[in-house]
Amino acid sequence: MEILIANPLLLLFVVAALGMVLGRIRILGVQVGVAAVLFTGLAFGALDPQLRLPEFVVQLGLAIFVYMVGLASGRAFMRSFNRRGLRANALVLTALLCGAGLTLLLAQLLALDPAVAAGLFVGATTNTPALAGVLETLRNSGEAAQATAVVAYSLAYPGGVLGVIIAIALIQRLWRIDYSREAAGLRDYGATGEHLANLTVRITRAELSQAPIQFWREQEHWHVILGRYRRHDELDLVQPDTVLQVGDEVTLVGTHEDLHAAAARMGEVVDINLTFDHSRLDFRRVFVSNPKVAGRTLAELRIPQRLGAVITRVRRGDMEFLPSDDLRLELGDRVRVVCRRDHVERVSQFFGDSYQALSEVNIPILATGLCLGLMLGMVPIPLPGGLTLQLGFAGGPLLVALALGAIGHSGPVLWNLPFSANLTLRQFGLLLFLAGVGTNSGYAFASTLRAGEGLDLLLAGALLTFTLALSTLIIGYRLLKLPMNIMLGVVCGQHTQPAALGYAVEQSRNDLPHLGYATVFPLATVVKIILAQLILLLSQV
Repeated sequence: MEILIANPLLLLFVVAALGMVLGRIRILGVQVGVAAVLFTGLAFGALDPQLRLPEFVVQLGLAIFVYMVGLASGRAFMRSFNRRGLRANALVLTALLCGAGLTLLLAQLLALDPAVAAGLFVGATTNTPALAGVLETLRNSGEAAQATAVVAYSLAYPGGVLGVIIAIALIQRLWRIDYSREAAGLRDYGATGEHLANLTVRITRAELSQAPIQFWREQEHWHVILGRYRRHDELDLVQPDTVLQVGDEVTLVGTHEDLHAAAARMGEVVDINLTFDHSRLDFRRVFVSNPKVAGRTLAELRIPQRLGAVITRVRRGDMEFLPSDDLRLELGDRVRVVCRRDHVERVSQFFGDSYQALSEVNIPILATGLCLGLMLGMVPIPLPGGLTLQLGFAGGPLLVALALGAIGHSGPVLWNLPFSANLTLRQFGLLLFLAGVGTNSGYAFASTLRAGEGLDLLLAGALLTFTLALSTLIIGYRLLKLPMNIMLGVVCGQHTQPAALGYAVEQSRNDLPHLGYATVFPLATVVKIILAQLILLLSQV
């Protein structure tokens, strides 16, 4: 104990390591994940009031975490402003406003302390950036007030996780949702990834020779990529102006359904794999590490015209994308390129293909973005009644990062980070924040439980979460006619709850919940940061 008290850095990593191990344990089929670091910190902090981490650790972790989330969600946030996205965001905004109203009502009925009411709201909606905003607002009220908010958050958080999962389980049991059948008709929603395959087709349709292949792709809406084709034993690349002839053998890449739909309109499937023929053409999987390439669409890059090559797949993290003109490449993407053998090195140099470069973070650009966010968070925002609001360490960096993530690059400056670097920094920042908040509030948390209090907050958090999640699912699916695959992600994004999202993806067995999550997550995060501080301020009136 004395060693940990004298060495806060050791305490930090002990809490982080144990928390991540415990977070991987499945309870009722659900992993708590990184949130277990908070509870581990509470357990350590409960042992002695001197077991705590410097406040700087909490602030640094929060700023890094929300900034990384904003960068990664910027483009999805901007794309969400279409008709469907606006409906989903309007639904989430309404639900959160109702949740804030219910929280204020509970605060009046139960005579809750303002810090307890704010902690209850952010715990029931499981939002750590909103908690940070509350703690920053309470900075001048002393550590006791901050600890009270964290204790309320920690007591309400478990119910917040379970409330979403129970609502999803109840809805799918009552309505018997066929997720696979529903997902089959949702191409226009633009799922985050696809399961791609390839096959070879022999052309038998004579009219295809009357126009270039790009004409037929647009005319007949073929969602496939054409890579190689062989004519009279000579292999070549399919370019937009290529005119196919009867007897040509061509390789298609796409989803299973799209492949066979296009093949039926082109000719007959043959048991031939042209990728094994390296006599003239070859392929290579290359990393996008060139800043001049990242942030630009495939249409802007003009790969066929510039390099005489065809991109057949794009892999980002664990997700695979079918290339399209509006697909924007990012640092860390792994693209599969087909080209002439003597062009392979030139293609690799164009994309960068440097794994080491992807591991290096451009610190000046990262620091500049964080500085802008922190300065925005310091700006006081006047509210009715003489109140003021600050976005703080959570809201300021998040809003700036959303804007920079949507912009992508400003001239030669590339704001986005490589996918892997973003994930690493995001998790590291969250670890710092949760470990700091947990240890610094653990003793107050334990004192509350020892006094026989807290069960009412646990039940209130679960009831509040369940009510919001269930009403959101019902209204979104039944009244707004949003697909349940999407609604699963929307309700998880409304509560910014990764654990529930994991459960939702397991139920749907596709990536569509990720789309709903990304659509509403940025708005839900910002709104909850503001609402939590409003609850704190209005409860004092």
